[in-house]
Amino acid sequence: MWLVLTKNENKNMNKYNGLINIYKEPGFTSNDVVAKLRGILKQKKIGHTGTLDPDAVGVLVVCLGTGTKLVEMLTDHDKEYIAVCRLGVTTDTQDMSGNILKELPVNVTKAELHEAVQAFVGDYDQIPPMYSAIKQDGKKLYELAREGIEVERKPRKIHIGAITVLDDSHLESDHIFTIEVKCSKGTYIRTLCNDIGERLGCGAAMQHLTRTRVGAFNLETAITLAQVEEMRDNGTLSDAIQSPEYIFRDLDKIHVKDSARVLLENGNSFKKDNILNEDPSGVNDKDFEKEMFTDGNMIRVYAEDETFFGIYKYDERTRMFKVDKFFFEK
Repeated sequence: MWLVLTKNENKNMNKYNGLINIYKEPGFTSNDVVAKLRGILKQKKIGHTGTLDPDAVGVLVVCLGTGTKLVEMLTDHDKEYIAVCRLGVTTDTQDMSGNILKELPVNVTKAELHEAVQAFVGDYDQIPPMYSAIKQDGKKLYELAREGIEVERKPRKIHIGAITVLDDSHLESDHIFTIEVKCSKGTYIRTLCNDIGERLGCGAAMQHLTRTRVGAFNLETAITLAQVEEMRDNGTLSDAIQSPEYIFRDLDKIHVKDSARVLLENGNSFKKDNILNEDPSGVNDKDFEKEMFTDGNMIRVYAEDETFFGIYKYDERTRMFKVDKFFFEK
């Protein structure tokens, strides 16, 4: 079951549970998007899974209701971006929205650009920018930056899976190039652009950023806040909400007997004997069974009627499946 939309009659309001792929438009912070969705959906339990700068656009996965249990997990997912960078300029924010600190002439060939870009593929010790939401001594770095205070930041190891130069046709005329970046969590694309510029000896700042993918969520399926309102009004919003189980679809699936359903509903552990003997996912297959009863193995758990309860982990010591992520609500 891929889509979840439940109605809480007691509170006389619609309650949405799951994940929704929002296209963040320019001018909004990620927190602005969450605040607007709380008003549109009339519910408080909403959280986003990775900050985008106000000028950036693209995929912002938002968790609703029980889906908020996945915020940390989704934040950890790899991401993809398309960035437009300008050579020859350095700013305090590392993008073109900031104050220009330095301008230098640009004498960079396309071959030199491609070589410099590829130098950042792989593990990369990146120093976070001052204009970021990272906290130091209880205060966000951008708050210090606005006070004119710069502090030493420790480099953080991030991973760049791939960088592709999509467009270098304006390199000589406007000193602009466009790259596609596949990277791990915690990567600042602004800083990557800045560091490419430093490597080339002329400086650089990010001119535009689009996030095109977060885990399984991509730009093609992202919807705007206006579309959310429209779908809410015409009763089709459930079509845009993925069940929390969506991101666990690669895990094996089992069904638990109705006789043990009360254990599931109360978030209790269950035994091998509580699992249905005849299961379409192949519980009786010897190889599958051996893997399933390996200590720490994660599995999707459903009732006989396909109600999704959550992700359980096998504990070899107790020979029981214990809740890891619980999504069922009575």
